[in-house]
Amino acid sequence: MRYEGNIFRPFSEADSYLLQVSIGCSHNRCTFCGMYKDRKYRVRSLVEIREDIRLAKDHCGDVEKVFLCDGDAIDLPTDLLLEILKELSQAFPALRHVGTYVGPQSTLRKSMSELTALRAAGLTKAYLGVESGDENVLKAVNKGVGYAEMLKAGQNLVLSGMNLSAMVMLGIAGRGAPSRAHAAATARIIDAMKPRYLAALTYTPVPHTALYAKVAAGEFTLPDAFETLEEMQQIFASITMDNLKFVGAHASNYLPISGTLQKDKARMLAAVEAVLASRDRKALRSEALRGL
Repeated sequence: MRYEGNIFRPFSEADSYLLQVSIGCSHNRCTFCGMYKDRKYRVRSLVEIREDIRLAKDHCGDVEKVFLCDGDAIDLPTDLLLEILKELSQAFPALRHVGTYVGPQSTLRKSMSELTALRAAGLTKAYLGVESGDENVLKAVNKGVGYAEMLKAGQNLVLSGMNLSAMVMLGIAGRGAPSRAHAAATARIIDAMKPRYLAALTYTPVPHTALYAKVAAGEFTLPDAFETLEEMQQIFASITMDNLKFVGAHASNYLPISGTLQKDKARMLAAVEAVLASRDRKALRSEALRGL
């Protein structure tokens, strides 16, 4: 298999064949993200993609899961995506899952009929970087959309039949009142969006990004570990939708915790509240073990 630059994927796609259908991210202006800053966005040719699928078939045999890289494969022309999905289904008879990162703007550029066609062709899971439901936060981190547009992008993905994983970021609003507003608005947008999965990460400054520069200059103050747990507690307490699978095991999080809301809500809240009550740093993942 051939790859250009560093390749990123959700941890839940660890056993997937990674097919790079584009280079970089079509938006690539989020202030906290450093994943694709070293490359210019472009779509790979169908000839190259077909060659990579053949190489994967020869090397791996049949596969069940594929993840489309890089940062925003939904931005590809729909006809091209449909052809890629067709090639994958023909090459891998056992294929049951194709996932990709999606951006809110590129998702909104697709009609509902296009999204539905992509789902019917085998695009089963979309990972949407929601980050926050707070208008001020979305503007500050330069997501390119506000609350209403982010919500519409997520709802369209759900309506298309795709399995939506919404990703949010603890600590991205800073400290105090902005943190509380961020947690409240994030719970509100998730309740309205109704994804199948909610994945939480904790903001970690990445060198050579705009937000890192603000942290270094003292213009943005990072919440401490317990303040990020207070955001998690508020989100758990505020979400009312049922059968939402919360995934908090990401390496950036101080307290790895997962479960299903509402079924496991009491247990999840109790786990967070016990650490907040004790303020025992030994109960937290150490800085040495945290990662991006």
